[in-house]
Amino acid sequence: MAKEFTVSGTFKAGSSRERFTKTVSSQNQKNAIEKVYSLIGSEHRLKRNFIDITDVSETGSS
Repeated sequence: MAKEFTVSGTFKAGSSRERFTKTVSSQNQKNAIEKVYSLIGSEHRLKRNFIDITDVSETGSS
């Protein structure tokens, strides 16, 4: 059963850093983090080392 996770952190945008919060549906916390790396990386053309995840919390189930 999939759960909803809210993942927040920052990513490098030029010479500064931008904050983000994403809500994703995933089986577990590890997969939710991987999905956010994939989403942010593809949207902003960033590699994983430019993305810092600071908080992951379960928000409910779908």
